[in-house]
Amino acid sequence: MNNSLWREHVLPFTVLLGLLAAATLAGDYLLHRMDLVWIGRYLGIPGTLLIIGSLIYSARKRKYITASNPKTLLRFHEFTAWLGSLMVLIHAGIHFNAILPWLATVAMGINVISGLVGKILLERSRRHVQGEREHYQLRGMSRIEVEQAVFWDAVSLDAMTRWRKVHIPIFIVFAVLALGHIISIFLFWGWR
Repeated sequence: MNNSLWREHVLPFTVLLGLLAAATLAGDYLLHRMDLVWIGRYLGIPGTLLIIGSLIYSARKRKYITASNPKTLLRFHEFTAWLGSLMVLIHAGIHFNAILPWLATVAMGINVISGLVGKILLERSRRHVQGEREHYQLRGMSRIEVEQAVFWDAVSLDAMTRWRKVHIPIFIVFAVLALGHIISIFLFWGWR
């Protein structure tokens, strides 16, 4: 049976995203169950700091800094952004107190999905399509037959290569909304 792009690449992406959702629900549930909701209130701070720390990879990629190995920084970026997002999602919980924090949370969620597309789907999909092409070529198929055989996978891959054009603007929207949320917290905090 031919391995499909969906089973090998989209499904792991969906599982990883599902794990983030499940960990968020479990964390929020446990905090409520153990009467530790106040911890969730403050998880936004270390979560935000982890997300900010994950930007070291972006600075290295754009050559603002030259220290460290890009592959190591990419793994650091992925881990800290995922963990920071988990903390912020637990912080958000199921509480509907104001629209600005929820807009920031939605933007962060979309940004996480976009980042996962880049991490999991794009590189694996490139390898998958190339592997399929090589497989069909080894079977003696002509170039036209090979391209017809991988057409839908290639179309999917082409759509996924545009993810960076979406990922960075979504991050900017998230950052502005999160900053607005943070500023509003400082403005309306009971500083007594």
